[in-house]
Amino acid sequence: MHRRRFSQALAGLGGLVATGSALPLGAQTPAAAPAFREGTHYRRLRQPAPVDAPAGRIEVLEFFAYTCIHCHHFVPVFKAWKRTVPADVVVRHVPVGFAPEFEPLQRLFYTLEAMGRLDSHHERVFQAIHGTQRQRLHNAETIAQWAASAGLDRARFTQTYNSFAVVSRVRRATQLQDAYQVEGTPALGIAGRFYIPGQAERTVQVANMLIARVRRG
Repeated sequence: MHRRRFSQALAGLGGLVATGSALPLGAQTPAAAPAFREGTHYRRLRQPAPVDAPAGRIEVLEFFAYTCIHCHHFVPVFKAWKRTVPADVVVRHVPVGFAPEFEPLQRLFYTLEAMGRLDSHHERVFQAIHGTQRQRLHNAETIAQWAASAGLDRARFTQTYNSFAVVSRVRRATQLQDAYQVEGTPALGIAGRFYIPGQAERTVQVANMLIARVRRG
């Protein structure tokens, strides 16, 4: 888990801890569902966070960092969960920027998004960093080299990486992480109202509960 260097772990989260049952997705019944508690498994935001989803849609944000091994491990859990969400739920990934050195990989994410290559390359970034190659993608040059080796046009990649649109998306990502008071990765933000820390199936079970609560109003 990556945490902000300038604050205490989980500061201001009311002592959120990673406890609770981790039942398989779809295996819960009302009688067997774990009792998720505010202040323990999730936090309600004191001030609503910005929401980019259109009216009538429920936005779910996954805050992550490519260099976070726990985010890497969370990928299959979150990917499987995304396939189960109702049509009114909009799911987005938000790369965190806890310090200036996070920005190159934030830009990498939004460059892949702008090029329409997230589906094919998002997990490949995690593999490059945490797999057997253990690549250190820490600046524009090493990232551009990786992009070329991963089959992307280097000139187009570099142009997009340095574009105003990508820089703006990075700025927006940092604004969202601050609005949700994200203290560690991975974590989920729900509808600008709730924050869930964690990296297990329990995390998406809490998300299901909160999505249902938002839908009920």
